[in-house]
Amino acid sequence: MLAFSTAEQYIAFPRSDRAACLVLDLELPDINGLELQRMLVDMQGPPIVFITGYGDIPTGVKAMKNGAIEFLTKPVDSTQLIDAVRQGIAADLKRRREAIDSASLRSRLASLTPREVEVFRLVVAGLLNKQAAAELGITETTIQVHRGRVMRKMMADSLPDLVRMSARLGILADA
Repeated sequence: MLAFSTAEQYIAFPRSDRAACLVLDLELPDINGLELQRMLVDMQGPPIVFITGYGDIPTGVKAMKNGAIEFLTKPVDSTQLIDAVRQGIAADLKRRREAIDSASLRSRLASLTPREVEVFRLVVAGLLNKQAAAELGITETTIQVHRGRVMRKMMADSLPDLVRMSARLGILADA
């Protein structure tokens, strides 16, 4: 656990690759906690648990709408705080895993040749091999070869798996 006296100290501190949760007071010496929260959204900061002795409902609502895990008033119930921090760490861990998975998926997509990308789009659009071959002006056998390469390079176990990948990548079918 690390502690910082100001938002500036926190921002200047190098981030680790470990999942984290920021317990943030609403009143900081240099800026308001909500301002730091807005800055951290742009920096992919960790989930935030707010604590405050001066909170009101509109401020709490604003903090929660901006993604805070919890908004606790002082004196803080330690059980509530520990539960909120655990929830924040779990959320950060999930976000990090999803980012790694997305980067891996984008890397696999980048390994495809332009023709394989075309085949990928047609296959996930639901075209049969014969239809995709006609669309691209190639033989059905060639489509089967490209389709096999797409499946292997994308590490897809099935067509539904490939379709899910295309959805995560935002690949729209041409057909």
